[in-house]
Amino acid sequence: MASPDGFPDASADDASTFVRVSGLVVDEVTATTLRGHADLGGDHLTAWGTVHGGVYASIVESAGGAGAGFAVADRGQIAVGVHNGTDFLRASTGGRVHVTAEALFQGRSQQLWDVVISQSESGKVLARGQLRLQNVPRPDPGTHH
Repeated sequence: MASPDGFPDASADDASTFVRVSGLVVDEVTATTLRGHADLGGDHLTAWGTVHGGVYASIVESAGGAGAGFAVADRGQIAVGVHNGTDFLRASTGGRVHVTAEALFQGRSQQLWDVVISQSESGKVLARGQLRLQNVPRPDPGTHH
């Protein structure tokens, strides 16, 4: 699902290399929830053959950020992560994972999202994170710093 708001989705034509490699594909998004998936494989593994924790932290950041950004887009804002606390619960050698993000708090200036990453095959939770975000005005697309 490519987003007109430009949020991270590996399947979007204009996705950055980082977003494409991290693998999150957004299947459904509302102002309070996001559902997606990622197919994790060789590009996501440590030297020991398990999925790198940074992949999970990146998916938490992307999923929570996409949901939070969607929630404030109609106000001319974006949501930027200010704290990502991701816990790695089980080792995995890859495969399809399901990603579920839910808003825990949505205020005028900040949001808090809970993101759960689970193995599709077994349903076991692999990682879980909370992402706190600041709602800020959408930057002018002509200015890059």
